Amino acid sequence: MTDETGGPVRPSRSRLQPLAPDRVRIIGGFWAELQDRNRRAILPHIDHWLDRAGWLGNFSADPADRRGREFSDSEIYKFLEALAWQLGSQPDPVLAERYDAIVARVAAAQQPDGYLNTWFGRPGQPPRWSDLAWGHELYCLGHLIQAAVARARTGHPEDLLVRVACRAADLVCEVFGADGLATVDGHPVIEPALVELYRVTGETRYLEQARLFLERRGHHVLPEIEWGREYYQDDMPIRDATVFRGHAVRAVYLASGALDLADETGDGELLDAVTRQWRRTVARRVYLTGGIGSRHMDEAFGEDFVLPPDRAYSETCASVGSVMVAWRLLLAHGDPAAADLIERTLYNVVATSPAADGKSFFYANTLHRRTAGPVPDPDRPHPRPVAPVRAPWFEVSCCPTNVARTVASLAGYLATTDGDGIQLHQYASGTVAGRLTVTTRYPAEGEIRVRIDRDSDEPWSLSLRVPAWAGDGATLTVGGHTWEVEPGYVTERRRWKQGDEVLLCLPVVPRFTYPDPRVDAVRGCVAVERGPVVYALESVDLPGGLTVDDVRVDPDEPPRLVDGRVVVHLRQVAASDRTWPYTDGPARAPGADLGEIPLVAYHDWANRGPATMRVWLPT
Repeated sequence: MTDETGGPVRPSRSRLQPLAPDRVRIIGGFWAELQDRNRRAILPHIDHWLDRAGWLGNFSADPADRRGREFSDSEIYKFLEALAWQLGSQPDPVLAERYDAIVARVAAAQQPDGYLNTWFGRPGQPPRWSDLAWGHELYCLGHLIQAAVARARTGHPEDLLVRVACRAADLVCEVFGADGLATVDGHPVIEPALVELYRVTGETRYLEQARLFLERRGHHVLPEIEWGREYYQDDMPIRDATVFRGHAVRAVYLASGALDLADETGDGELLDAVTRQWRRTVARRVYLTGGIGSRHMDEAFGEDFVLPPDRAYSETCASVGSVMVAWRLLLAHGDPAAADLIERTLYNVVATSPAADGKSFFYANTLHRRTAGPVPDPDRPHPRPVAPVRAPWFEVSCCPTNVARTVASLAGYLATTDGDGIQLHQYASGTVAGRLTVTTRYPAEGEIRVRIDRDSDEPWSLSLRVPAWAGDGATLTVGGHTWEVEPGYVTERRRWKQGDEVLLCLPVVPRFTYPDPRVDAVRGCVAVERGPVVYALESVDLPGGLTVDDVRVDPDEPPRLVDGRVVVHLRQVAASDRTWPYTDGPARAPGADLGEIPLVAYHDWANRGPATMRVWLPT
């Protein structure tokens, strides 16, 4: 049996406690379909490519024959984590056999003292710990540990993978402890992993080692590089920072570890510091989709309000890390803004990465594609993170495995409990804690019906999140009485009886969204959203071979729903044969009226072949 609380994160002191994955079941709707796609297609596809690319074979191959980048071990571990969560929610003998076979291969490659890496430490390879800035040794071990935590939390605390991870973690504590190497890995993730391993095992040395890593970073323990030490957050201590900066994935993984440490040690100062950084980042450095990272050259955050849609990097992995941070802050504070960002990011980045068939992925998630471009070769890893359509695999293929582990563990992000009741943060048809049944077609429809499944002797509170975008028209119905509710959490406390129902109605009508005027790149543009879903214009829906840069939207005609599709009124930009792209005044000649043109949910774009696309539409 698994614990009552758990999932990917299990804090000790937080205001809210997550429910264990087996206490929440998703049985229908958008997320059930994505989880089914994960099981049927994404996981087998990843397995195929890990083997085909030789990355799995590295654990048993001659070191001279090693294939892939220095961090490719981590993709095996993220795949194992995905399998652990998947098997925990839905037993499958075929997947279980595959899991055991891969774990056995990984365990056989571990050296007697616990060291485990296929790039370093073997004959003909660089020595252990010889390139901590770029070698990703501790990063890979962090993902190994996270896979082991998933296995332990799904009912297998004595699993071989857990034993492998503990031996590796013991070596890390020996080598990098208070009297050891006083440095850190260039890519954080070992920090939250060690805290979670402490939570699973109770071994305090793992918590102490996480603290050492977090306190060392920021004191220039890594070398100066062309992008500055802020690239790997070694420019200043985490307590002194005011905003997330540098490489986006590194930043959010580090913040996750800091929040975990703050929870376990009761360090309110550290919690407050990361909370402030997150709030400023959300207010100034996050795309409409929830994506983060606007600089391609270093996969990094840009400066405040530098959010160009056509240069959005918005790496899928960074969004997974953003969800990790927001989830920890939601548990710590009960802040609805954190739950809102999780929802936005899941629907518009995590769900956007995999194709409809689950066999290709976006690594970067642009908000504006100007050229359709060629289709990536289906038989070769794509050499670059940016592709005109989803690619089946990448030479750096961190995103597919990150999607797989996140989707497999989604049930762990839907609900929490505290001493007074249950809180619903994300909406999907399913069951919660054996006490609730949720029925909904959200986000296609706005009704969320919650049925109480058993009598209670004492009163308890049921809390439901009203998203920030639902500020006008959201209602709650309980016991035949209906009233309007405001964004945030609406709580109903009573002695519930089996069969009682609560109905939350959210206004999922299409709407224009306007940017902050300080976001220069989209000034004079609007976007379209419906509920939590961002929409985009795709050139395949335009007449006469037009591209998305050939049209303007009429802001005086709000978007509307027609036959199940969101449409907007567009006008073609007047054609010009000018030889110079600048004039002494604005263009005044109107172009052809194109009438109402359908938009596509951003997470569905590029499923109909190469196309141009844009989220922000000029007015």
